[in-house]
Amino acid sequence: MSETRVAVLVGSLRADSLNRKLAEKLGAEAPEGVVLDIVEGLEELPFYNEEIDGEQAPEAATRIRAHVAGADRVLVVTPEYNGTMPAVLNNAIDWLSRPYGAGALVAKPFAVVGTTPTPYGGRWAHADANRSANIAGAVVLEDVTVSQPGVEVDVLADAEVQAKLQAALRSLVDYDAAPSSAA
Repeated sequence: MSETRVAVLVGSLRADSLNRKLAEKLGAEAPEGVVLDIVEGLEELPFYNEEIDGEQAPEAATRIRAHVAGADRVLVVTPEYNGTMPAVLNNAIDWLSRPYGAGALVAKPFAVVGTTPTPYGGRWAHADANRSANIAGAVVLEDVTVSQPGVEVDVLADAEVQAKLQAALRSLVDYDAAPSSAA
């Protein structure tokens, strides 16, 4: 059985981020044969600017592109900031979308999960990340999205929440882009 590598983009830079803890927990409890790698260094990416992109792209961009390009799947674990995805995540997707049509996200199965301390669980940020990744060429699995409210529930300890997150990871890993031969 081959190993499935999942690059994980965490939308919060805070060291004690609940979404980072969710990503780490998903990695620690990943199914056999699945490795989750948190993509570090998103804060090192300069704001995307085509003038600094090209053969001499910033080292952080080159490293993050290679990390994501080398993965089999991409999972975003993110909160929501002011009704949209965090700027660091938006910027990472911008870098990963270039060069147009050949960026690191092209044809990668892509899913989004996360939590916020609101009744909405980050659904607007998750929709924005899915839309942006779709435009960048990813294969967005919108039905896998988990926007988990963090109100009155410990998302790290609640068995039902953890089951939803593990099911989302399993759906991402099990996704098969091959067309069905049954016609």
